[in-house]
Amino acid sequence: MLQCIFLLSDSGEVMLEKQLTGQRVDRSICAWFWEHTISQGDFPKLQPVIASPTHYLFQILREGITFLACTQVEMPPLMAIEFLCRVADVLSDYLGGLNEDLIKDNFVIVYELLDEMIDNGFPLTTEPNILREMIAPPNIVNKMLSVVTGNSSNMSDTLPGATSSCIPWRTADPKYANNEVYVDLVEEMDAIVNRDGVLVKCEIYGEVQVNSHLSDSIHVFDFALESQQILSFVPPDGQFKLMSYRVRKLKSSPIYVKPQLTSDAGTCRVSVLVGIRNDPGKTIDSITVQFQLPPCILSADLTSNYGTVNILANKTCSWSIGRIPKDKAPAMSGTLVLETGLERLHVFPTFQVGFRIMGVALSGLQIDKLDLKNLPKPPYKGFRALTRAGEFEVRS
Repeated sequence: MLQCIFLLSDSGEVMLEKQLTGQRVDRSICAWFWEHTISQGDFPKLQPVIASPTHYLFQILREGITFLACTQVEMPPLMAIEFLCRVADVLSDYLGGLNEDLIKDNFVIVYELLDEMIDNGFPLTTEPNILREMIAPPNIVNKMLSVVTGNSSNMSDTLPGATSSCIPWRTADPKYANNEVYVDLVEEMDAIVNRDGVLVKCEIYGEVQVNSHLSDSIHVFDFALESQQILSFVPPDGQFKLMSYRVRKLKSSPIYVKPQLTSDAGTCRVSVLVGIRNDPGKTIDSITVQFQLPPCILSADLTSNYGTVNILANKTCSWSIGRIPKDKAPAMSGTLVLETGLERLHVFPTFQVGFRIMGVALSGLQIDKLDLKNLPKPPYKGFRALTRAGEFEVRS
C-alpha cells in the first residue's frame, strides 16, 4: 500500500504531492531523498528502491521528472515501480510529453488522473482507454470553457462502457474506416568494452510494440514467434506494449570503436577508429561517438576524416558520423592540452557510442505470423524491426 506520491523537478522542487491514505507523509522525506541522490553522484543509476530511516521509497526518472512513492508497510516493490511507470506513461500521453511546465499548467488533470488511478494506496484504474473516457485530455476548448464557466474539472458524467466489460483494457465498440495492425520490434543494445578492446558485457533489451485499429467486437490475436511459441491475446485499442524481453551474454556487437590516448609533456594525443565488426545485413546509420573531456583539459583540437566533431560548452566532445562509408574507415584524431603543471593524463574518458539499424533485430527474435480471429475480412498488417544503441560504453 502506497501512502504518498511526489513529483519532483530536476532541481529537487516538489511540484506535486498526493496523499493517498489517512497517514500523512511529511515533505521532509523529499529533502532526505534529494540529499541521498546528490551523495550518490550518478542519478540515472540510482536504485529504484531505497530504504530511508522512516519509509521505503520507490522512484523512477522520466524526462527530468522524478516520480517518488513512499510507504511504511511491506509491499511488492515491483508493483510500486510498475505503477509509477504507468503513471508516467499516462501523464506523457495526456500532456503530450513530460516537463515541469506541463505538470504545473495541468495540475487539475494530473490530480484527477491520480484520483482515478489509485484508491487508498492501491492501484485501481490504470488503463488509458478507460481514463480517456472518464477524464478528457487537455485542449484549448476545454481551457476556454473552464475560464468562462469557472469549472476546471474534465471529469465525465457517464461511466465508461469498458468498466462493465470482461476486457476493460479495450474501448467499447471502436469504429475505424480501415482495420490496421502494426507491430514493431524495438531493441536496445547495452555493451561495455574494456580498454583492451574485449567485450565484457553485451545484452539486448527489447519490446514488442503494437498499434491496433480494429473496429467493433472482441478480436483475438495469435502472435507466432520463432520455435513455434505462440502468444494469444485480446489487444487494447491504439498503441500498447505487448511484451518486453532481455537477451544476455551476446558475443559480438555490430560496430567497433577503438580509442587510443597517449600523453606526455603536458599534452595528450587522441586517436579513435570506428568500423563495422559484424555486418547485420542492413545499413547502420546515426552513428555517434561522445566523451566527456576530463576537468584537467584546458583546450582540445580534434578533427576527423569523416563526419563532424563538436566540443560543447560542458566539455563534451561529440563526433557525428552518420553512415560508415565503404571507401574508408572513419577516424578522429587530435591533441588535448593539459593544465599547467600536469605532465600526463591520469583520468581517461569513457566513450559513449550511438547507432541505429532499421529492419533487423540483433537478438535474433523473429515474428513468423500474426493471425486475427473474429474479423469479417483480413486487416492490413505491418511489421518493422529496429535496433539502436542503449548504454554502449567503450573504456580507454
